Amino acid sequence: MSVLLYMIPLALLMGLIWLGVFIWSLKSGQYDDLEGAANRILIDDENQPKN
Repeated sequence: MSVLLYMIPLALLMGLIWLGVFIWSLKSGQYDDLEGAANRILIDDENQPKN
C-alpha cells in the first residue's frame, strides 16, 4: 500500500510532462501540415542520381 504513495504522484508528474510536451509541439507547428509529408512521398524527384 505504501507503494501507491510514490506511484500516484509519479504518474501525475509523468502525465503533466506529457501534456507539456504535447502543448509545446502544438505551439511549435508540428501538426500544421498534415498532408505535406503524405504527398511528398508521391512526388518523383528527377534530380536524383540513378544507381
